[in-house]
Amino acid sequence: MTSLKKASRFHPAWAVAAVAFLALIGAAGFRAAPGALMVPLHDEFGWSTSVMSLAVSINLLLFGLTAPFAAALMDQLGVRRVVAAALTLVATGAGGSVFMTASWQLLVLWGVLIGLGTGSMALVFAATIANRWFEQRRGLVMGVLTAGSATGQLIFLPIVASLAEGTGWRAASLVVAGAALAVVPVVWCVVRDHPEERGVAPYGAAADWTPPPRQHAGAARRAVEGLTFAARHRAFWALAVAFAICGATTNGLIGIHFIPSAHDHGMASTTAAGLLAVVGVFDIIGTIASGWLTDKLDPRALLVAYYLFRGLGLLLLPQLLADSVHPSMVLFIVIYGLDWVATVPPTVALCRDIFGERGTIVFGWVFAAHQVGAAVAAFGAGVVRDTFGTYTYAWWAGAALCAIAAVLSVLTVGGRTSASLPDRGPDGRVTGVTTTT
Repeated sequence: MTSLKKASRFHPAWAVAAVAFLALIGAAGFRAAPGALMVPLHDEFGWSTSVMSLAVSINLLLFGLTAPFAAALMDQLGVRRVVAAALTLVATGAGGSVFMTASWQLLVLWGVLIGLGTGSMALVFAATIANRWFEQRRGLVMGVLTAGSATGQLIFLPIVASLAEGTGWRAASLVVAGAALAVVPVVWCVVRDHPEERGVAPYGAAADWTPPPRQHAGAARRAVEGLTFAARHRAFWALAVAFAICGATTNGLIGIHFIPSAHDHGMASTTAAGLLAVVGVFDIIGTIASGWLTDKLDPRALLVAYYLFRGLGLLLLPQLLADSVHPSMVLFIVIYGLDWVATVPPTVALCRDIFGERGTIVFGWVFAAHQVGAAVAAFGAGVVRDTFGTYTYAWWAGAALCAIAAVLSVLTVGGRTSASLPDRGPDGRVTGVTTTT
């Protein structure tokens, strides 16, 4: 390509970002499904909470572990092909579940297929779109795309819960499958791997911008090398364990087990699903606000506050659950929603500040730890429920873990071995970087 034109009015980057947002919403359908479908599946097949939780745990584990390597496929096969295949996997797993007759099929469909599909479209997909198509407004685009899953939860959760309780869980599964499959042709028609394929430079790029050299191999090796490098430093382990606790206390506990736990206390599943949908609303607000605060304040202080507030909420949750909605429960939902993924912007900032150019890859592995924590908590809470007949001990364990995460967030100060945290001025902006050996 010898020249690149500038989009006169509407830059195609915004169309690509909009379709990426739709794709993330379509893939998020399953995120709303397990909590709403566990009770109907138990009623029909008699499967224990532990078995169903194991399927979700496999899903969450693959969701995290696939993410660091998804970039390799996007480099080699292209973003459009990978995303289309990922959405097809999600649709196959959700749609195929209507034919289940044994619990092992749940592990394959919910766990393996949907886990691989959603993992290929996690934060790595959002970061790829933001980094390739935008030079300006990159942070805003990343924040909006990150909120795509929360928006998907907001849209699908009430629908899935209502269908599961009225028409049946199979209809709810088919809605999830249809939503994922419907986005595939839109992705194929609009998304391109790089802006120069549309004959333009990235949005906000300088007039003399030229396409950088493209690497079509070695991404998997770079991901492994990034893990090897980070694992030698204490700061990485502090961030990874804290973020694993973040995953355990959001996707693993509340995301999967809030509805069954509320059902145990006599609350209708549709009501509990509506409360989780409200979490999705305030999740969007909290994520944007946290990004703004991360530019102004010390990210470590923000993480301490987030984890402590979350732990307090989990500690009080057993006393708040009842057969109906009351003001204290609404307050819990609002605070938990604001806190849900508010940890992401400061964690990303710390990875970038501590590990420099390797920060993005390192965050990919920190995110993998997030999903490992979610998987362990999803299965563990199911075992607790089957063993003690209540989720109370699982909520209290989550509260204790949040206290540990707050301490670990402070310890990132002492773990700076690869690159020191940059100096931040009164407004929180980076003013300089000092490296160490």
